[in-house]
Amino acid sequence: MSKQELLVRLGVPAQTLELWLEQQWLIPAQTTLGLTFSDIDIARAHFIRDLQSDFGVNDEAMDLVLHLVDQLNGLRYALSELRKDVR
Repeated sequence: MSKQELLVRLGVPAQTLELWLEQQWLIPAQTTLGLTFSDIDIARAHFIRDLQSDFGVNDEAMDLVLHLVDQLNGLRYALSELRKDVR
């Protein structure tokens, strides 16, 4: 998905998305056509938007929240792999 398509889908201003990219909360692929957002990027963008709008997470706290969520997802993946190895 292109940057413009993501902006339309999210309904956020371009400046907001630029901040997310600058803070590296989203790290899309860089192609000859520009930035390309994967399904995972899109889901993460929705998550960030919802954290800010629905839960009031500010920019300073977002780094910590996303770091903790990434750790949790990493641990869930590791546990899943461990379960497969045990079986």
